[in-house]
Amino acid sequence: MQSKEIRERFLKFFENRGHKIIPSASLVPEGDISVLFTTAGMQQFKPYYSNPENADKDFGNRNITSAQKCLRTNDIDEVGDSTHNTFFEMLGNFSFGGYGRREAIEYAYDFIKKELGLEISYVTIYKGEGIVPKDIESENIWRNLDSNLEVREDGSDVFWGPTGNNGPCGPTTEIYCKNASGEDVEIWNIVFNEYFCDGSREKLDKGEANLKKMDVLGIDTGMGLERLLATVQKKKSIYDTDLFLELFDKIEQFSSIDNSKAKCIVADHIRTTIFLISDGVFPSNTDRGYILRRLLRRAVRYADILGMKHGSLVWLSESIIEKYHQIYPNLLKNSEIIKKEIEKEENKFRETLVKGLKEFEKGIDPFILATTYGFPIELTQELAEEKGTKINLEDFNKQMKAHVILSQTASAGMFKGGLANHNEKTVKLHTAHHLLLAALQDVVNKDIKQRGSNITEERLRIDFVCDHKLTDEEKNKVENLVNEKIKAGLNVVRREMPLAEAEKIGAQMEFGAKYPEMVSVYFIEDEKGAFSKEFCGGPHISNTAELGTFKIQKEEAVSAGVRRIKAVLL
Repeated sequence: MQSKEIRERFLKFFENRGHKIIPSASLVPEGDISVLFTTAGMQQFKPYYSNPENADKDFGNRNITSAQKCLRTNDIDEVGDSTHNTFFEMLGNFSFGGYGRREAIEYAYDFIKKELGLEISYVTIYKGEGIVPKDIESENIWRNLDSNLEVREDGSDVFWGPTGNNGPCGPTTEIYCKNASGEDVEIWNIVFNEYFCDGSREKLDKGEANLKKMDVLGIDTGMGLERLLATVQKKKSIYDTDLFLELFDKIEQFSSIDNSKAKCIVADHIRTTIFLISDGVFPSNTDRGYILRRLLRRAVRYADILGMKHGSLVWLSESIIEKYHQIYPNLLKNSEIIKKEIEKEENKFRETLVKGLKEFEKGIDPFILATTYGFPIELTQELAEEKGTKINLEDFNKQMKAHVILSQTASAGMFKGGLANHNEKTVKLHTAHHLLLAALQDVVNKDIKQRGSNITEERLRIDFVCDHKLTDEEKNKVENLVNEKIKAGLNVVRREMPLAEAEKIGAQMEFGAKYPEMVSVYFIEDEKGAFSKEFCGGPHISNTAELGTFKIQKEEAVSAGVRRIKAVLL
């Protein structure tokens, strides 16, 4: 039974039982800023568990089913073994008060036994912890369905959710079947959303979150297609299923070296890359774009290990688009954009590799190579071994951990640079603030320095050192230059580097501010070079074309030798 048939059978099975088929949502969650990506099938349906009546308005049905694109990168270093991958499809059925435990369990039992012909090894139920009691009802349902079935009790591992900072959650029952190696693997997870959690899962586990019983029971199930497929097709690895076979054939055509783990990493990462770009994510140095860039660069690196020629990843993308476009039409619709972005990022990374190799020869620290030049630690290790030296990986990981903490505190607002908040309008004005400072230096005086700033949703304000009131001509030229750079669609790129290096390249810093040894510098640039280079902790948009029209509202004196501009985006 092939992937296409299983996916279709699943959706048809639930459609025949009164469920409405809903298309997959984007990998970029809509209206949910608590997570970067869609990580579960229920994510697009999260609001309906608290307000089930809205499902009647939006779907005309409280029972729905879907095959959802998902992305998880927490196990990225495990990709290449038999079970881990970053992109996957989650088959699920959901109910917002339309039915309860019995129907959900019976549907799953019938689909696994009758539709797929699989034997169930055992199931789990929640044993009860804290204020949540043991799930006796699910236990009784399973025993009545099959008196020979083993029912195991478990704790927090079978209590699901919430996703993000709050949301529905509850006990689960898991279904295990044997894989081709004779091991028991979890096939299906059925969540009974009985509670609303005011707090994250981390807080819930620490006892710091509040649980409130919801008015209706919500059903949320998830069955990973890749893992299910390996079980049905009796394969020892998800990479041996039909989802990857054609892709592997292509990889082997382009490869000159046999390395099974490298093949899996290339296959997984290029597949994820294609789906991300098709959903509007582009390589950058922040947030989703950073994840995409990391995946794509790892794909390039492992393609090199396989001896694949430059440009092979673009050819591989065609095979993936052909495999999935009937299910996910936007792949074909955006195929040219996908291939263009892959080619552009591969070229850019190869330039990075050239620069990194030069710096490596100078004996630059591997941490600086990784954070400033984007040089993969795996490559640094290999080159060091060739020279008969060894990288202190423990020290590298320690520095990287500190680097991540620094980045997180910056993102959380420790270095907000006068921002009132981090919503979309404020972030756009923050980026325009960078353009304004650069334009003032270009038009009025190259020695202009920032003395302070304040940015809200409505306007930006900059205080700067200047010995005269700006003329109308100067203000018009500044305004026009900023708008010129907005229309040019310059990329906004974040780079981590040592403070001394940032000072050496002339990055702008706020007067009187103290900076750590490692700093974050934002470049607003195109292929010709940078228009703006400025010390900053973020956040920013990724391209100036998103800004709109820049307008100076007021220019005035603050004190002797210090002027102030207030400006807006229209």
